[in-house]
Amino acid sequence: MTIELHGKNALVTGASRGIGRAIALELAALGARTALVARSSSLLESLAKEINDKNSGDAIYKSLDIEKESFALELAKWLKAEGFHVDVLVNNAGIYSTDYISLEHADGWEVSDPGNDDLWKRTMAVNLNAPYILAKVFAPAMIERKWGRIINISSISGQKAEAYGTAYSASKFGLIGVTQSLALELARHGITVNSVCPGWVETDMAQEQINDPEWCRLNDINPEESLDIARLSVPQMRLIQPDEVAGLVGYLCSDRAKGITGQAINICGGLSIS
Repeated sequence: MTIELHGKNALVTGASRGIGRAIALELAALGARTALVARSSSLLESLAKEINDKNSGDAIYKSLDIEKESFALELAKWLKAEGFHVDVLVNNAGIYSTDYISLEHADGWEVSDPGNDDLWKRTMAVNLNAPYILAKVFAPAMIERKWGRIINISSISGQKAEAYGTAYSASKFGLIGVTQSLALELARHGITVNSVCPGWVETDMAQEQINDPEWCRLNDINPEESLDIARLSVPQMRLIQPDEVAGLVGYLCSDRAKGITGQAINICGGLSIS
């Protein structure tokens, strides 16, 4: 049985760069019609052109900020106008920011309001809330068609927490919980729901984290050596490539993987067990 997605429509969030871009290219190469969503219109336009030139495909795109409360309604209206039903939902969009407990008010008397922690709210909105909302929006039609694939891009930080990234780790742990719960709910409808958990991947987002002076300071790392340290922390002594993650996603979307659901699958060069 070959892996192919001809006749299927795939929605990919965070599609403009990195893992999301690689996933969009992979699914299009497997025959899927793709809808691409991210904030950068220019990068999306370039990607859609590449897909359409390579595959004579029908890639469409929309610049959208999924942090906004109105994003799901706006997205659904756009897809309806395009005549695009969603068979495959890839929740890839994500953000990372270094965060930590500050010693600024170590005497304990001057306590800031934790409800005003914008970093926490933004991280949860993008990494956790949006995937759940999109699943609620598009799963009902999948149930009617008795076929669907939902792939949530989590992280090994969703299984093995990291210091100075509490909001990110919490959101990715939560996303695996969403994956498992939805997998149980949708299993009898021919819909699989899985999490893919990358480790260090050679992307702009990873580079931004590795090069962040604050992250390096907190981890007692020389910024000039941070990339080598990240690489050497992986048993395979390399960073994963985005197309490796995309290949796994393509497989999980295929009928070959119809018995795989509710799983959190690591692709990290052994980092999760080191």
